[in-house]
Amino acid sequence: MKRLQGMEFFVEVAKTCNFGRAAANLGMPKSTVSRQVAELERSLGLQLLSRTTRKVELTEAGRLYFERCQRIVADAQIAHEELQKLVEMPSGPLRVNMPADFGTDFLAEAFMEFSQRYPEVTFYLDLASPEHAGRVFQRCDISIEIGALPDSTQIARLLGRLSAYLYASPDYLKRHGTPQHPSDLTSHECLEFRADNARVTRWPLSRGDERIEVTPGNRFSVNSVAMVRSLASLGAGIAILAPAQSVRQDVEQRRLQRVLPEWQAGPFPVYAVTDTRLLPAKTRIFIEFLMERLRDGKLAPQDNSPLLI
Repeated sequence: MKRLQGMEFFVEVAKTCNFGRAAANLGMPKSTVSRQVAELERSLGLQLLSRTTRKVELTEAGRLYFERCQRIVADAQIAHEELQKLVEMPSGPLRVNMPADFGTDFLAEAFMEFSQRYPEVTFYLDLASPEHAGRVFQRCDISIEIGALPDSTQIARLLGRLSAYLYASPDYLKRHGTPQHPSDLTSHECLEFRADNARVTRWPLSRGDERIEVTPGNRFSVNSVAMVRSLASLGAGIAILAPAQSVRQDVEQRRLQRVLPEWQAGPFPVYAVTDTRLLPAKTRIFIEFLMERLRDGKLAPQDNSPLLI
């Protein structure tokens, strides 16, 4: 690196045949340029410039070295400019890992809008499983995570908080009765969502400032929100679901209805997780874009049920 810097100074002096003009072009003190070129000559063991009080000329070795290293310096400058563009302008592939149901229900429009705003970005979306970010960074730039994160070396940025609610089919409630308080859930069939092979055995519920955790009874443990919704609509039990479009359609068509409507589950934090704070433009600007959408409520369903708060 030090030799490349000396080479850059030498090339500028060779172009101008004047240390003062070279220093001005480089935005450096003349003494710094002179010292760097002298150190380059010492490291090579050759005199590259003939210096007199009246002029500066290339030696035979200097002419040969200038011909070779002029291209090297130009290529290095181009590479530097291209890297700067990566920092400043979003472009290239963006690999995002996220829970399949959350990505499908709530992020599709966000990806579409971002792709229209930044057409040089291409997307590789991994919605296969809700893996934790620590195991996927060899194949993704960002991991969208929901819920509390374990201690890790990754960098987590809070995007928002996801609220969810209790739902069941009218048929289930007709057969088993309607719970009047969260404590009643222990005697009901409840559909357990299982993420990352971790069982969610307790449901955190809140009503205003009131907080309660219950251990619901359950026969089904499922790692797919879509399957939980389908089972609930078929009368298998009570489920915790975020009010996505599919849930709202089931409510409108009377396949599902809210249970304990004054209570909500969570809210659960939603994070954008990366393995470093030094992010290229495509990653940094996409995270900022998601934060803006969440802050403006653009990911929330267009009804009276908030999604992210």
